[in-house]
Amino acid sequence: MLSLIKSIREDIKSIFDRDPAARTTFEVITTYPGLHAVVFHRISHILWKANLKWLARVMSNIVRWYTGIEIHPGAQIGRRFFIDHGTGVVIGETAEIGDDCTLYHGVTLGGTSWEKGKRHPTLMNNVIVGAGAKVLGPIVIGENAKIGSNAVVTKDVPSEATVVGVPGRVVEHKKDEKHQQRAATAEKMGFSAYGATQDAPDPVATAINCMLDHIHLMDAKMETMCAALKALGSELDDLHMPELGKLEIQTEGEPKPEKE
Repeated sequence: MLSLIKSIREDIKSIFDRDPAARTTFEVITTYPGLHAVVFHRISHILWKANLKWLARVMSNIVRWYTGIEIHPGAQIGRRFFIDHGTGVVIGETAEIGDDCTLYHGVTLGGTSWEKGKRHPTLMNNVIVGAGAKVLGPIVIGENAKIGSNAVVTKDVPSEATVVGVPGRVVEHKKDEKHQQRAATAEKMGFSAYGATQDAPDPVATAINCMLDHIHLMDAKMETMCAALKALGSELDDLHMPELGKLEIQTEGEPKPEKE
């Protein structure tokens, strides 16, 4: 019982952490169907494990009618689980959800087979599934992965990846060598490329990524040339790239400031 109360308190706190619309604890407890569904699921799951399966299913059906969210009592859900809005969410019997996961309305964690056994997805910790997404089959969604709205995912998703489209495809993977290369080049130049292009249209982001790739290639060639010249006896000073924030930028027609 104490463990259940602790889990419910964590569920309530997670809503304040992830929903800026949440104002008071009383409001969250009384008006958030996602919280109602999760709390009653935790109770029905206890009944399910106690082999009171019919009673657990009855409770699940009542909660589905009241909240519009269907969670099978056999599903395993971790701590601080948040369902935002919630209408149309379906979570199957053998689904497994880790800690700190977030689901939006219209999400389905469904199966693709009528056979017994594991047939629903496993979500590792910190997974976010966007509105209307369908995650189907006994697949594994890695930690910190993001599933875009209306995506249909039927294959495993690696950790840190972002998946969009039908069928789902990985569009960003933070462990990707190209991603790490661009991030390192951007950091060397003194800015965060992905921070700068987060809200930019795709063509702009693509152009900046191409520039970063080009700069990385030029940098590698320059290092090779310098090493060859040093091997031939040339004395070259080690030059360090200045920080961009310290460069003086003068607007056309603006007079130069007088030196004191």
